[in-house]
Amino acid sequence: MSQATFATHEVFNQSPPFEDIDLYAVDRPLVEAVAANGGASAQSELCEFGKHWGSAAMAQRGRIANENTPKLRTFDSRGNRRDEVEFHPAYHELMAHSAHAGVHNSTWTADGRPAGGASEVIRAAKFYMAAQVETGHLCPITMTRASVAALAEQPDLLAKVMPVLATRSYDPSFAPWPTKRGMTLGMGMTEKQGGTDVRSNMTRAERDGSAYRITGHKWFMSAPMCDAFLVLAQAEEGLSCFLMPRFAPDGTINAIHFQRLKDKLGNRSNASSEVEFHGAYAERVGAEGKGIRTIIQMVQLTRQDCAIASAGLMRSGLAHALHHARHRSVFQKHLADQPLMQAVLSDMALHVEATIALVMRLCRSFDRAPVDAKEAAYMRLLTPAIKYWVCKSAPGFLYEAMECLGGNGYVEEGILARHYRESPVNAIWEGSGNVMCLDVLRALSREPEVASSIVHELTGETLGLPGAGEAVTFIGKAFRRPDSERVARLAVEKLALLAASAALNAVSVRHAQLFAATRLAGNHAGMYGAVDLAHDDISGLFGRALP
Repeated sequence: MSQATFATHEVFNQSPPFEDIDLYAVDRPLVEAVAANGGASAQSELCEFGKHWGSAAMAQRGRIANENTPKLRTFDSRGNRRDEVEFHPAYHELMAHSAHAGVHNSTWTADGRPAGGASEVIRAAKFYMAAQVETGHLCPITMTRASVAALAEQPDLLAKVMPVLATRSYDPSFAPWPTKRGMTLGMGMTEKQGGTDVRSNMTRAERDGSAYRITGHKWFMSAPMCDAFLVLAQAEEGLSCFLMPRFAPDGTINAIHFQRLKDKLGNRSNASSEVEFHGAYAERVGAEGKGIRTIIQMVQLTRQDCAIASAGLMRSGLAHALHHARHRSVFQKHLADQPLMQAVLSDMALHVEATIALVMRLCRSFDRAPVDAKEAAYMRLLTPAIKYWVCKSAPGFLYEAMECLGGNGYVEEGILARHYRESPVNAIWEGSGNVMCLDVLRALSREPEVASSIVHELTGETLGLPGAGEAVTFIGKAFRRPDSERVARLAVEKLALLAASAALNAVSVRHAQLFAATRLAGNHAGMYGAVDLAHDDISGLFGRALP
């Protein structure tokens, strides 16, 4: 009697890897949103970036960098203080590729002025694509880029830093920044007793000639491997901003003593730390007592990047889910051909369409703000609202994407489990949801006429879209209420949805109508797929999301 043969290692009915693709060319909503906001001339540059970051090699680097997390080397072999963070080579490769593409500095000129044109939009498209591959390394990338806005408050210091920061080189060596081919910057604001309430900071800064000596701690020091940090400390005239390098001017290691690296839910490839300063050398940035005004220039840009990264994570979740559904058969039909799965995936695709249109519209306002007061007002009012809606959307969206893959979505061999763990950080970092809502209320109270003009603009840009008029009325009433803080989340979300509808209307009128009908004309159901879209609309969304 012959023994039965079991081909247990034959793999079938599984989707092939989603790699070796052009992340730009396959994403029609991205291509059209970039073009609608002034970046069409960069198509070849963005396709080159998309092909490179969509390669299997880059996907492997992202996986390895997260499996081999950074390590803190507090002392050398002889017991000398070192406070160095050690990374796997895959992490350094990711950093080098981002730096080579100018993701850390391309929105600035060589002397630290805004680059103008569509530099914010073009750079955001790269950031969005890189986030689909590996998001952790983008933390020091975004802080390096954003720090220039704060350093502009101290022109002499900016002039010293820019020759090194403006290069497209990545230099991971542990050495004084003036000696390096390129540099990165981190930041430290949060202390044990207060995160949002930075005015409660207890870290002290004492004058030492033209510089300062800083003593205290930070509960979160982001990206401790950077060459210098922007930190807040209390000086004689109040909370002030400082640039603190890893090495003092005499070449000795600065008195920055890392206590430990944070054990985080996600963002594993990137290091975050607790730190103590023991008379650490630092130079002031901006005027004494104006630390928050100085650092907020940087925070505005990091909030922008939080929204871009979350949009990228959702785009990746959608692409992997749709790719899988087109190859996986259940009950003799591909998942992508089954009505329930079509409803889920098309609803998700609609969400991503609106998200990328909105994020690119926001980036256009950053491009135009230096020369257009109306765009500057849009940027101030909408940045916190957009960060709120986009970043808080991501965890639930990525859970749904994981479920589309079933068990394959949940295991760590795939990218979606990592995306899911990564997704909450952008809503928490640089101001939680409530802080974003309070910032919108603050902008409304400071500039009520300007804010009204922005809402008026959105009203015109959404004219004829289902539910837009009712949304405008609700927003106006909610923000005029004496107890507006009670309904701030609802009003801010409605404002973001209105802005998303307007942004999408400039890219695809049909999809703006669908988005407004499902999000503004009525309350969108709590689950993706609880909508009723026509078959042609479903096919159209799929074709745009992934040809």
